[in-house]
Amino acid sequence: MDFYRYFFADDREYRPISFYFVYLVAIIFSFQVVLTAYIGTSYLSNFIADSTVGLVFAVGSLGAIALTFFMTDLLNRFGNVNTIIAFTVLTSLSLVFIGLGFDTTSTILAFILFLAVSPQIYFNLDIFMEALIDDNESSTGSKRGIILTIMSFASFLSPFAAGYLVGTDNNFPAVYFVSALIGLLIIAIVIAKLRFFNDPKYIPTTINGLLHTSLKNPNIKLVIAAQFLLQLFYAWVVMYVPLYMANEIGMSWDVIGNIIAVGLFAFVIIEYPAGWLADNKIGETEMMATGFFILAASTALISTFDADHILPWMMLTFATRIGASLVEVTAESYFFKQVKANDSNLISFFRLARPVANLFGALLGVICLLYLPFQYIFIVLGIILFSGVFIASHLVDTK
Repeated sequence: MDFYRYFFADDREYRPISFYFVYLVAIIFSFQVVLTAYIGTSYLSNFIADSTVGLVFAVGSLGAIALTFFMTDLLNRFGNVNTIIAFTVLTSLSLVFIGLGFDTTSTILAFILFLAVSPQIYFNLDIFMEALIDDNESSTGSKRGIILTIMSFASFLSPFAAGYLVGTDNNFPAVYFVSALIGLLIIAIVIAKLRFFNDPKYIPTTINGLLHTSLKNPNIKLVIAAQFLLQLFYAWVVMYVPLYMANEIGMSWDVIGNIIAVGLFAFVIIEYPAGWLADNKIGETEMMATGFFILAASTALISTFDADHILPWMMLTFATRIGASLVEVTAESYFFKQVKANDSNLISFFRLARPVANLFGALLGVICLLYLPFQYIFIVLGIILFSGVFIASHLVDTK
């Protein structure tokens, strides 16, 4: 009866929620997303050519961008809890249809739905986090560092699980079915422990409003640009690095899973200390600039690796994630020190960097693969990422 009243009546009883259960949902969601993230291009290459895989990601990213502009309306109409439940249901259903792989058309459509819907759950988690942090912005870096660290630990475990499930016989559907089941656990926790969340009044999101609000604040503008570059890196390492390892180098998926997992461990050991330092010692800008330098250099070095020796690949992948972890936690800390929970328009713009970067990265990758050998596309990405050093140097530090 309580479940019925919550979803269909207006007399809900609001109670405080805790960081613990928000963290728990974040851990499980990260595991679910990363479990399938790195195998997507390899699985799609069973249905379409490698050079056109990026187009599927581009269309899915367009869907995510469009949906982002409806987020505030959805939140004001249905609330954050109902919205995250609906998105999780759609995510799990799309994963099931991807795994079933009935035919090329249905599989691609399911991929597009997954790519459009699943990023919105990060937005829902941001709303929970900002409501809990409230006005205590001095702890933003530490708390963001904690949630990023625990999400990173889940992400670190995911490639091991994916490699085990795929195995030597390329059993990709098993990964998608397991990931879909994980969505049921997220729904259960949200209903059991977060359903009494008291939604703030969300500010409506419009393109003109987003541009005006962000562009009038140079620091917001610059940190969103830094977020875009980071998400561009993530887009390429998800779409093209596993595809390069599997199809060009000839690695098996259990080896690829181990390499990716070792790289992701950098997030586990770096993000919380970096967040604490951003709050208490040196601020964000120096660490962000250092992170971009490491990220750009190590990404470009991927082009020089054409052997299947696992140790050098592990070291290089770890180096890229050191740079990415420094950029991620400092960008998150810096941005969320500027906003509140009801600033859903600004949070929308910040999270919009992910699908926009996915769209740009997918299209840029398709173009690069038309004119360059596969390994040289990583030099292009490294050059683009190096601009992040200059972006970070122009931010006004919080210390």
